[in-house]
Amino acid sequence: MPKIIKKIKFLFGILFLCQASSALLAQGLNHNWLLGYLDAPYLPYSPSADATLQFSKTNYSITGTSRLMKFRATQANISDSLGNILFYSNGGWIADATGDTMINGSGLSPSIFSTVYSDYGFPPPSMQIALPFPDSNNVYILFHQTSEPLESNSVELYYSIIDMKQNNGKGVVTQKNLIAFQDTILFGIHACKHANGRDWWIVTLRDSSDIAIKILLTPTGIAQLDTQHLNVPLHHNGYTQPMCFSPDGKKFAYIVTTQTGNSNYPSLRDLRIFDFDRCTGLFTNSFHFDLNDTFPGTGLSFSSNSRYLYTAKYFRISQFDLLSASIQASRQYVADYDTFFMGGYTDFANMYLGANGKIYISSTSTTIYFNVIDSPDSFGVSCNVLQHSLLSPTFLFFNHVNHPNYYLGCDTSLGCPCLSSTSLTENGQHDFRFRVYPNPVVNYIVNIGYILPQNKSGILKLYDVNGKQLYTQGLPPWSNEQSIKLPKLANGVYNMRIESGGYFMSRNLVVMRE
Repeated sequence: MPKIIKKIKFLFGILFLCQASSALLAQGLNHNWLLGYLDAPYLPYSPSADATLQFSKTNYSITGTSRLMKFRATQANISDSLGNILFYSNGGWIADATGDTMINGSGLSPSIFSTVYSDYGFPPPSMQIALPFPDSNNVYILFHQTSEPLESNSVELYYSIIDMKQNNGKGVVTQKNLIAFQDTILFGIHACKHANGRDWWIVTLRDSSDIAIKILLTPTGIAQLDTQHLNVPLHHNGYTQPMCFSPDGKKFAYIVTTQTGNSNYPSLRDLRIFDFDRCTGLFTNSFHFDLNDTFPGTGLSFSSNSRYLYTAKYFRISQFDLLSASIQASRQYVADYDTFFMGGYTDFANMYLGANGKIYISSTSTTIYFNVIDSPDSFGVSCNVLQHSLLSPTFLFFNHVNHPNYYLGCDTSLGCPCLSSTSLTENGQHDFRFRVYPNPVVNYIVNIGYILPQNKSGILKLYDVNGKQLYTQGLPPWSNEQSIKLPKLANGVYNMRIESGGYFMSRNLVVMRE
């Protein structure tokens, strides 16, 4: 045991040394994941009570800290465009950026369940989601739900309004525990940007039915409440239904896990996949099949290119190719749990697609490691599942953060006009907010940050002083940051140019090799 403790202390030292020198800062609304399940600083392999996992578009940094709020599974948070955390919640209350209870932020989703779990965090994942209020730079909305002891569903969907201009920028909950609707719904709230690039669709599932309940959020508030039969077998029991939209907003998927009471086959898991119309909010082309898993599991995530869908039960991760003629037959088993144990089993539980394009997987018991799918846009085992590869300075348990694709733009091809007011500046020129760092660059690795026109891809070009093009790289429409390995360049000044949607912006880059 002493050798293991020394090894872990060494790994922590390397981890924090690397992150301190990386100069990688979070840049975006979805670039923070707050960690911390138990206060146990006396353990040699848990030097911090809490931590923050921050993403860039290509990497991450993780730092130990201390905060009052704990997270068992569910978490909602949102940051500003520069990656500074604005507020967060574990289901029981809302904290501001300083970690204190936001004014009027206590007592979310009043119930006995909320009272019991407020200090520890709600157990089921995805019980809340934070969204920017349409056409507002300072107002946000938090959708949240609760349950009761021994029950497995919610009886209403709540929402609360947060105004970040108040209390010197720390925010105030101006309206709390408003009821969007009352119904018997399963655990899980998910959202997708409307095709107009401004409004939001919010989706939950009615218990013991095949019905999806959909809210349309506009600048005037909840403008529409609809239900739709999905034409699939009933989803019921409320057993932690993982569900999510694809990053491009064209697909929606969820898993139903049903307890059978049979010790040999304790559960049945059924995967459902749909096309989604961001303009009308309709689900079409329903597709479902039995996953043939004899143990329950809660992992579900799309790849960043929206082509592959991953599912996880406790001991195995599967990949499905959504472009295959037979999605069911395309199934590839890409990892089996290797039995590693440190503080708890580091098996496979909830999945989260980070802003860097990698998928992070929590475990079903208390541990200090994440599993990571390093290249989820790759087919089969080349997706490269790295088990127990991300060491956390704090205990983790079933952790999950619920972020939609905040950067999904408008899509006029679906028949809706583009109503987004943030894609162009007043003079008709696009503001790329183009950043190049570090500058000067000394090791051929340079980071760029940018905002592309809505729903547009981009291209990056590098020129020398004579106008000769030396490097080019495509920029996906969902991206806003890249880390680039430049060709070997002589010391000097170069020009980096970003182009998209008929606009461009340039920045000088200084190369200064030692």
